[in-house]
Amino acid sequence: MELKESPEFEKRIGIWFYFTRTEGIGGVIKTIPADFFVREITNRKESEEGKYLIAELKKENWDTHGVIREISRRLRVSRNRIGFAGTKDKSAVTTQKISIWDTDEKELERVKIADVSLKIIGRSNKAVSLGDLYGNEFEIVIRGIEGGKEAIKDKIDAITTEIENAGGIPNFFGSQRFGISRPITHVVGKHLIQGELREAVMSYISDIFPGESEEAKQARMLCKAGELKESLKIMPLRYERAMLNELVKSDNEANFLSAFSVLPKNLQKLFVHAYQAYLFNLVLSHRMKRNLPFNEALAGDVVCFHNEFGFADADKVERVTEDKMAGMNRLIKRGRAFVTASISGYETEFADGVEGEIERKVLEEEAIELTDFHIEKIPEISSKGIRRPVLVPVKLSKEEISDDELNPGLFKVTLHFFLPKGSYATVLLREYMKK
Repeated sequence: MELKESPEFEKRIGIWFYFTRTEGIGGVIKTIPADFFVREITNRKESEEGKYLIAELKKENWDTHGVIREISRRLRVSRNRIGFAGTKDKSAVTTQKISIWDTDEKELERVKIADVSLKIIGRSNKAVSLGDLYGNEFEIVIRGIEGGKEAIKDKIDAITTEIENAGGIPNFFGSQRFGISRPITHVVGKHLIQGELREAVMSYISDIFPGESEEAKQARMLCKAGELKESLKIMPLRYERAMLNELVKSDNEANFLSAFSVLPKNLQKLFVHAYQAYLFNLVLSHRMKRNLPFNEALAGDVVCFHNEFGFADADKVERVTEDKMAGMNRLIKRGRAFVTASISGYETEFADGVEGEIERKVLEEEAIELTDFHIEKIPEISSKGIRRPVLVPVKLSKEEISDDELNPGLFKVTLHFFLPKGSYATVLLREYMKK
């Protein structure tokens, strides 16, 4: 059976195909924030002493950076004093740990923010950081599903069986990595990597997407036409306004650097990371197109090994040779090793064999060299690259089919599952929905 092609918006971010062949159940996600529940899982153990106050942050309809900024404002402390392990969806109900340096419990108890709760857990001498994160537990509702319960269950069971037989799903970067309503981050990232600072800034400010407000579209059109002062007058978006404020001073290269520099450091780096994610998605799509295995190593592949918690450790890698293939594949079947692909950077070492051909071909078609990831004009956003497993193991722990109270006559499906850090729930959901 031939691979089923992805819709156009997914092809724009490098995802060409669905991994499973069974027809999807359809439906929609995130009708209301409560339909998308995420609970962060860490390896932390808190105590009663320490310079960091540790709290459980539960939020609804807030993005992580926005709520952290608001908490720091209410506490009147620097944003840098607040640590967290991972960013969570905005259109969701999410639970995660945060740390706040040198803050008293009573100060935090006085912080009251709509749709946000803060529960004090304890104290620690270690800030909450990305290294604490195992992964996330998800409870996600898919609504508006047509057909009978038995037919829906048959499709879910068939897709689940396909995923189990394959050992998981391709470890694509999901649409959140690129911008859901405005998938522009990887486009800006490519301009930065190619040293095109002017193009990067103008693309971020002036490229128009259908889902934006009419006011934003009009402001972007004026910017694209070179009417920067007129664009600034009506631009409703904070970051774009800040950048335009720099650009209206004069039209020279230094001003474009100043305009880019007004963006938060984490966003500046995100552009490069998004382009790396796009390249990785392309590598996986090529691997699928060639019908190469994801849960089996071929000669020339680079594998990584599991860490003490049983998850892939991209820092522990080994190149697979003909004489090691059988032994390596035994480790892969036992979940102790994982086939990887490159997240390209200036220190990347390509795989050999077919995987190496694909990694080189993707960069060649994009007209990118590995040395381009060392960005001379803004060295702090340069990236050395790493490797990432091509497959993420996933298994539904529970699924429920019931009447959809928001759509009479239709059904809803609730899926419960766990994903290791860095993997995307939407990548699993697309396999079940095919929409």
